Amino acid sequence: MVPRYLTDQTGLAVVDVTWGQIQPIQVSEEVQTVGELEVMDHLGKGLPVVDVRAPDTYFDKSIPGTIKIPHTEIVDRMHELDRTKETIFFCNGPQCLQSPSAIRKLLDAGYPAEKILYYRGGMHDWVTLGLPVTKGNE
Repeated sequence: MVPRYLTDQTGLAVVDVTWGQIQPIQVSEEVQTVGELEVMDHLGKGLPVVDVRAPDTYFDKSIPGTIKIPHTEIVDRMHELDRTKETIFFCNGPQCLQSPSAIRKLLDAGYPAEKILYYRGGMHDWVTLGLPVTKGNE
């Protein structure tokens, strides 16, 4: 479903393009979409980036320094988010529904749209660009 590393060839990953449905570049008019450079800058500043993938779709990899809150729990765990800081949300990639779903749930629950950033590329683009990953449970 998402990029997975080949165990016998360092640095190579397989990308499955047969699942999901391509998501719009923008989840909502009020929510800004960001790319990899913005994610790296955000993390470098110590700002929150949230991996909203369901635990069974982590495949043991994530972006280093991220917080994990499954999209199915996002509203119940809103208290873990700092509404005063812009927060980036991501999932498996451009064809994954999990981060758009989480963002819509947050907006419906009254979370400030100006504090939500959408990384549409998600793990799909992150891995295919060769950016660092860490174990999903770290």
